Parts: sequence; C-alpha cells; structure tokens
Amino acid sequence: MAALSAESLREQLLRGLEAEHVEVEDTTPNRCATSFKVLVVASKFQGKPLLQRHRLVNEILAEELTQIHAFEQRTLTPEQWEKEKAAQ
Repeated sequence: MAALSAESLREQLLRGLEAEHVEVEDTTPNRCATSFKVLVVASKFQGKPLLQRHRLVNEILAEELTQIHAFEQRTLTPEQWEKEKAAQ
C-alpha cells in the first residue's frame, strides 16, 4: 500500500466520487499522515443524509482509514458549497 498523503486521499476522493472539489488537510501535529480533515463537494451527495454521505467517503477510503487515527469530514453538494462561498 502506498504511503498515505493528503494528495493521494484527494485523488481518490476526486475519482471515486466524481467530486467537483476536494480539500484534504493533514492535521497531524508533525504531519505524519495519521490525521486528516477533508471537505468533499460532489453532486453524488444530492438528496442523501449526512450519514450516507459519510459512508460513501468511508467506502472509497476503506483501506486508508485502517491507517488513519483521526478523520474529520465535511460533505457538501455543489449548491451547498456555492451558498457557503457566497456567505463568506
């Protein structure tokens, strides 16, 4: 298995969810890639409750999650993302 990195997780989420936007931040204090925070914007989330959205993300990263100690995710539809950006 390849070493975990924010970039490798980002690539997988982009491909796996056909996501419009993905941000992955390594939140491990020394950047040793065991703690991540992700923001995923995908139209596949449309009409799905939070739990289902998180399950989709978890399925795509199932193998990687075995090595990750802390994983925080935000899952938004493109509409929610646009609203959020407009509100800033």
